Amino acid sequence: MPGLTAPADYSQEPPRHPSLLINAKATQPLPFSLRFPIFPKRRFLIATFLLFSSVFQEPFNAEPPRAALAASYVTPSDFFYKRNHGPIPVVEDVNRYSVFVSGLVERPKQLFMKDIWKLPKYNVTATLQCAGNRRTAMSKTRTVKGVGWDVSAIGNAVWGGAKLSDVLELVGIPKLTSVTQFGGRHVEFVSVDKCKEENGGPYKASIPLSQATNPEADVLLAYEMNGELAQTECPLESSTLTPLILLSKSNPLNRDHGFPLRVVVPGVIGARSVKWLENINIIEEECQGFFMQRDYKMFPSSVNWDNINWSTRRPQMDFPVQCVICSLEDVSTIKPGKVKISGYAASGGGRGIERVDVSVDGGKTWMEASRFQKSGVPYIADDASSDKWAWVLFEVTADILHSTEIIAKAVDSAANVQPEKVEDIWNLRGILNTSWHRVKVQATHSNL
Repeated sequence: MPGLTAPADYSQEPPRHPSLLINAKATQPLPFSLRFPIFPKRRFLIATFLLFSSVFQEPFNAEPPRAALAASYVTPSDFFYKRNHGPIPVVEDVNRYSVFVSGLVERPKQLFMKDIWKLPKYNVTATLQCAGNRRTAMSKTRTVKGVGWDVSAIGNAVWGGAKLSDVLELVGIPKLTSVTQFGGRHVEFVSVDKCKEENGGPYKASIPLSQATNPEADVLLAYEMNGELAQTECPLESSTLTPLILLSKSNPLNRDHGFPLRVVVPGVIGARSVKWLENINIIEEECQGFFMQRDYKMFPSSVNWDNINWSTRRPQMDFPVQCVICSLEDVSTIKPGKVKISGYAASGGGRGIERVDVSVDGGKTWMEASRFQKSGVPYIADDASSDKWAWVLFEVTADILHSTEIIAKAVDSAANVQPEKVEDIWNLRGILNTSWHRVKVQATHSNL
């Protein structure tokens, strides 16, 4: 399309932060030292070479170290997980770039960025999470198919842009509309991004029209990410990782996250927040694309690749309640004494986090962790003072004198809970691993 093109190869990839943990296909994993920060100096050198070169022949998928992820409530864009299905589109001329809104509408319209900038701007703090977050842990039960994510395929950002409900009014669709006069019930987002799953066609997904036209759903056509932050510092323990400071008050999306325009659908799995937007289609049925009909669906453990019937399950939308410990790796060595246990918890659909429970004795006893979002503001689930679409961070300090298993689990404001065992929710695509998060710690007693 004019102003924005999808490259045929990976020679024009943008630079990325060298601390990112790079994930390839599950069938073609990168070396262990690149995926887990156990050998930081070696990893830094190799990762720097990869991140700032064009050696990749596969879509770039990466996540930050878990400690860096939980270092701040708002995730710096460089540390926000990268999920791609092809080469990153290149912006040639943002003034020529446009989005065409058409389909079952009264008056189709071509919108340039100047038209979108004229609409009221909203800032929405929202957490996006890949449906495959924590897939690696699920794969230890049985083989799954997909990118081998650890626990950081999630991030929380302040998205700036126009509400989709305002955009749709420009083509004659009033707010709070469930069906147009021409029978449109779904809004399909089509990217300029080309992917092999669509046989070289564009990535696409859809949401119900009732959600798109509801201003309270906060669906955005976003052109900024973290643009309202005067200063955000991300402290990192490793000397090989450089703190990131954002000083700009107008911070547009970068290429990895959809520049110049993307959809942000709060409370829903990241696959529906389409990047590099080209078309918005008002359609009668939900999108029939690959990622709506043959991916990101939750099946029982009895289903395998020989007996799967994709039509028996609906596309996954909201993500379930999730909780992860970020201050410790899955296997960590500690000194006996007081240990801080911290991480994140989130739930889809705008549901807040009512409680985070932590056990330091393998689940025999539990303590409640403190929850927080914004500094100096008490967090109350579903309260007007809280960010309804955003995660919470949690923290608790416990005395740990011996080797043990630490567990964290959350309860959302609708009393939804996490399953205890990953085996109970195993599925062939390895999505929605929301089982209790467990880390093992080895207490070392020094004689010095």
